[in-house]
Amino acid sequence: MPQHDLVVRSRRVLTAAGFEPREIGVTDGVIAAIEPLGSGLRGRDLRTLDDDETLIPGLVDTHVHVNEPGRTQWEGFASATRAAAAGGVTTIVDMPLNSIPPTVSVEALELKRRVAHDQVFVDVGFWGGAVPGNTGALRALHDAGVFGFKCFLLPSGVDEFPPLDADEMERDMAELAGFDALLIVHAEDARAIAAAPAADGDHYDRFLASRPRAAENIAIADVIERARRTGVRAHILHLSSSDALPSIARARRDGVRLTAETCPHYLTLVAEDIPNGATVFKCCPPIREAANREMLWRGLLDGTIDGVVSDHSPSTPEMKDLEHGDFSRAWGGVASLQLGLPLVWSEARRRGIPLEKVVEWMSARPASLAGLTRKGAIALGLDADLSVFAPDSTFVVDVGRLHHKNPLSPYDGRALSGVVRETFLRGVPVDFAEPRGRLLRRGAM
Repeated sequence: MPQHDLVVRSRRVLTAAGFEPREIGVTDGVIAAIEPLGSGLRGRDLRTLDDDETLIPGLVDTHVHVNEPGRTQWEGFASATRAAAAGGVTTIVDMPLNSIPPTVSVEALELKRRVAHDQVFVDVGFWGGAVPGNTGALRALHDAGVFGFKCFLLPSGVDEFPPLDADEMERDMAELAGFDALLIVHAEDARAIAAAPAADGDHYDRFLASRPRAAENIAIADVIERARRTGVRAHILHLSSSDALPSIARARRDGVRLTAETCPHYLTLVAEDIPNGATVFKCCPPIREAANREMLWRGLLDGTIDGVVSDHSPSTPEMKDLEHGDFSRAWGGVASLQLGLPLVWSEARRRGIPLEKVVEWMSARPASLAGLTRKGAIALGLDADLSVFAPDSTFVVDVGRLHHKNPLSPYDGRALSGVVRETFLRGVPVDFAEPRGRLLRRGAM
């Protein structure tokens, strides 16, 4: 019997057949053996999990704003990837904003790669950006290895990443369809928001009214129709309006190549519980009412929503306007990269949803979206990206103990179920001291 670099034995290993007692052998960073528990696989490093622990694939988070270079005081590759590893996330895909410069050219992509090199604790891929005037740069970015392209349909919040109008988006869709690239869309309609009440002051209900569901619904309908015409693969980011679920489901039945994601904050928080002035809860689109949250859970369960990713969008405390609590001035973004798994699992178990479903939404589905064929499952030949997760253990979130750069989170003080006890990247434990992550390129997995 060959000797592996690592053997993990557990009564509960998440395989294609569900949780089963298994031994996992890892050689050269790859899962080389999956055998029944008791088979006696040999390894230089042998780990036997406790009875309360499960072995699950590392999570894949395809919606992370690292913000480096340019806004590293908000976050950075070292802090973001430490937070990811602490939360059982072994692969992230970085958004093209809010770095300076944004990732809208090959030169900007290469700069970001140089900055990230040697400081990532998990594997990192990159999205490109689609902005006015860079249609001609999209193919070169695609060839350089970005996983797809992000656009906004309203101002993004940073001047260097302007939005596309609907016709510009369709032109870019037609371009991307020519080489089967993916367009991921922040779908809120600028005109609907301009017509909505202003979000001045510290009242959350005023902020919520300023980003109505109609803004999402209109923009998503536009994405659907233009994706239908061009044949492009399109993806709806951070869905918060449950009203759009029937349109998404109908478009997919019609053959439109459409996927959608939602985020932990839309599945775990509700507008009715957000205090006035609590700007740590501000994000765009906003956290909506409890009834809306229930419909998002239904959309996940029936497959209309494909997966769950963080939309980790951190900032400095000053940018959250904590002193005044003015929602119109505060930066819109929730920091949750380290907490996604226990957040979603805590809510799911209350609803009787099994852990394997949560892992599918947070690992296999995002990996599939990005084409990360070596990630997202415990299976022969895949990267040995693993997480030791104790689903029945509990903890209380202490924002000061998170690895995120800035101690801001709407979950501070929240009791959660599920503790990540150890994370392995290609079979090597993440020690939070030596960065061993790799920079990923589309098609080179």
